[in-house]
Amino acid sequence: MSHARSRRLFLRDLAAATLGGGLLAACARASANASANAIRPTADRVGVQLFTVRDRMQTDFEGTLAQVAQAGYREVEFFSYNGRTPEQVKAALDRAGLTAPSTHAALRPGPDLEKQLAGYQLMGHRYAAAGGPPPAGMRPGGQRPPMPPPSVDGVRRTIEQYNEVAAAAKPYGIKVLVHNHTMEFQPLPDGRTPYDVLLAELDPERVVLELDIGWATVAGQRALDLFAKHPGRFPLWHVKDMAGLAALAGMTSQAERQRAAKIVPVGQGEIDYRPIFAQAATAGLQHFFVEQDTAPDSGDSIAALRASIEGVRRALA
Repeated sequence: MSHARSRRLFLRDLAAATLGGGLLAACARASANASANAIRPTADRVGVQLFTVRDRMQTDFEGTLAQVAQAGYREVEFFSYNGRTPEQVKAALDRAGLTAPSTHAALRPGPDLEKQLAGYQLMGHRYAAAGGPPPAGMRPGGQRPPMPPPSVDGVRRTIEQYNEVAAAAKPYGIKVLVHNHTMEFQPLPDGRTPYDVLLAELDPERVVLELDIGWATVAGQRALDLFAKHPGRFPLWHVKDMAGLAALAGMTSQAERQRAAKIVPVGQGEIDYRPIFAQAATAGLQHFFVEQDTAPDSGDSIAALRASIEGVRRALA
């Protein structure tokens, strides 16, 4: 090997080691800070992902926010603004007595990113999804179609996009959030999962994980194990309940597991949230949002939303 090539490889490895060390230090800082500043989950802090009532939001934006507040929710997480401006959304939130610390309406790199960030700051968002356009179409039961099988390179390209948006979002006091379904737990060729790569390579001071506990459970994961192994990394949760988990046994495809999952109101499924809420400090919890993708198909998404908050209250009692 030539001296020049040897030196290039040395510098590459040194840079990788330095970056890895920096991320390890960032993870350690984030873990300590998150655990120290974690909220205590109580019945007066329950939030809801408004995808749960998307049918109502389309036809009665302000009335639905009022009904959400009347049901006892205090925080909301948006998935769409139904054509409203940030000023209109903020006014509607204020009238309902709600706050919106988080959104799934994704920040997108490009010439409009700064304008989008200013609007999100106005609406009170401190966390926002980022990425390309959402997958087209919606399956029966409110399920989005599964994403194609991931690759290590694909995950790393996604991380680069998260980091790009997160750098622009930092001056606005906004962090990028990463939400999971099941495909994040499909093994990669090197034996890891995409979620392993995200945990190892995301900068937790700029990009945080929103653990969808329902989908993680469908994927065969235990929230308590994730909290213990990666303390402080999960400031946001989706509180989603699942029924019929035994039917998933033996399914090795995460796409198949996602298609077979049965989403029900919190407290009517098989996920015991009492011990999960008890480990909020370990997770670094800041906000938690009920989500039932299938609520509009029940015939009354507001009734489903009310059932879920009662389930959360029982778990917190």
